[in-house]
Amino acid sequence: MSADGEVPTGIDAAAVGEWFAARVPRAAQPLRFELIAGGHSNLTYRVHCADGSSVVLRRPPLGHVLATAHDMGREHKIISGVGQTGVPVPRAIALCADETVNEAPFYVMSYEEGAVLHSADESALVPDAQRVPLSRRVAEVLAELHAVEPDDVGLGDLGRREDYLGRQLRRWKRQWEQSKTRELPIMDEVAAELEARKPAQVGSSIVHGDYRLGNMISGAGDIVAVLDWELCTLGDAMADVGYLMNNWVTPDEPSTGTSAPTQAGGFASRSQMLDWYADASGRDLSQVDYYRAFSYWRLAAISEGVLNRYLRGVMADAEETDTDQFRENVDFLSASAAERLAVR
Repeated sequence: MSADGEVPTGIDAAAVGEWFAARVPRAAQPLRFELIAGGHSNLTYRVHCADGSSVVLRRPPLGHVLATAHDMGREHKIISGVGQTGVPVPRAIALCADETVNEAPFYVMSYEEGAVLHSADESALVPDAQRVPLSRRVAEVLAELHAVEPDDVGLGDLGRREDYLGRQLRRWKRQWEQSKTRELPIMDEVAAELEARKPAQVGSSIVHGDYRLGNMISGAGDIVAVLDWELCTLGDAMADVGYLMNNWVTPDEPSTGTSAPTQAGGFASRSQMLDWYADASGRDLSQVDYYRAFSYWRLAAISEGVLNRYLRGVMADAEETDTDQFRENVDFLSASAAERLAVR
């Protein structure tokens, strides 16, 4: 139940409580459930236990039908594996693959105290003296993740290791062609440049896929836990670096879509972040602009797909959504990709 006594959508309180009694006996009952992250991604609930402690339950979004897109067993496996390293992640507690319990698989992990900096509003509350130390930890933790040998933590079969960029380019070119709502030649021009200039992949790392401040719990200038591993795979570590740099927005530049936490100011510069990452990883970052262009282009293709679904009226909040803003964001992302590659 939530604070007002209501059980949030997506939870069968009686069945989940019974499962907890057998699988998570330390969670003192009765349990109370609070939705803390919803939307079109995986749903996250804080489970309040009778003794005042908490754990977290993750399940797929409601109405979900494509199991491979929101694989709870895979996500549980990832945090279990990464949890064996120095990379801070919540502790994996238990997995329920039996859909009869709660109509979908779910898993339970530890609840970690701290702040999630989704936007500049939240990060403005971070003391000034903690912003640069937190920035450094963001860079160094990413290097720590990329240094992990997947086989050593049971993640060697997480995905194909080779030709990460080639596979991503083929996938998102196909997605763009299938979902575009108008002709946008710059997307095709950038795709051709990305293919022509594709760097050779150096090694194969665990790639988070969505590594940014908004997917971390932080506190006292440190990272308490890295969250949201649903896009994690094996491949080119530099893809995470390019993505992080695009999200590391300064106060005087526009962000991609919603407000970026670093727009509050006082955080390290991109060049500082790259220096820290290079020192910790030993990687050559001379082609980081390529990976930034790839990240912008990929996000443009993803955003156009979402726009397509809104225009077809298949999204629940279609009537309240400003589709012009979506279209402008795709234009901004594609132009940003072209700028990184000096196209046009």
